[in-house]
Amino acid sequence: MAANTKRALVVEDEANIAELITLYLEKDGFDVRTASDGLEGLKAVDDFNPTIILLDIMLPKMDGVSLLKRLREERIMTPVIFLTAKGEQYDKVSGLDLGADDYVTKPFQPKELVARIHAVLRRAEGSVPAKERKLDFDKLTINMDTYELIINGQKVDAPPKEMELLFHLAASPNRVFTRNQLLDEVWGFDYFGDSRTVDVHIKRLREKLEGVSNSWAVKTVWGVGYKFETTG
Repeated sequence: MAANTKRALVVEDEANIAELITLYLEKDGFDVRTASDGLEGLKAVDDFNPTIILLDIMLPKMDGVSLLKRLREERIMTPVIFLTAKGEQYDKVSGLDLGADDYVTKPFQPKELVARIHAVLRRAEGSVPAKERKLDFDKLTINMDTYELIINGQKVDAPPKEMELLFHLAASPNRVFTRNQLLDEVWGFDYFGDSRTVDVHIKRLREKLEGVSNSWAVKTVWGVGYKFETTG
């Protein structure tokens, strides 16, 4: 029998929550593995090769944010959904920078969580085909297979969400995107965050891209949103 392509890793130290998630995901056809702390979760990523990771933020030994940061530093781009406690104080923009794909606040409805998992996986599977995952412009290369941003021939460090935002804009040159469209299409959950989330990322991208070329630019369309403008 072929290996199940739906594999969920649940990194959660509350056993009752982990068991509930496991029950619903197995019923939905997932192979499920659980880990009760961050270090165990990190090892399970290598052993289990999950297609989705459900990651609690507050974990013993290694917290969820540190675990996600470690994965992204190692270029492991498996989709991650954070599980956050109600009222938990956390800089969610930082989590987005690291490449979180969604947030679910506890307590949650298991059926809603399963639906959100499917939505995240659809976005991952429905991304731009591999042959189009690298964009080249004058003095600029955006390579989403390796998550590399090359400016003037030099690799420039950029968090995953900055890369995804720039790629999304540049893949449709001169098209104007509203902030809400970008929140929905890049972050994938339009009910979370506001225009400041997009604005912060645009500002950081411009700091990297300013003055590089006269043939393209990330432009503000006042009262609407942003576009990657090309000339010629």
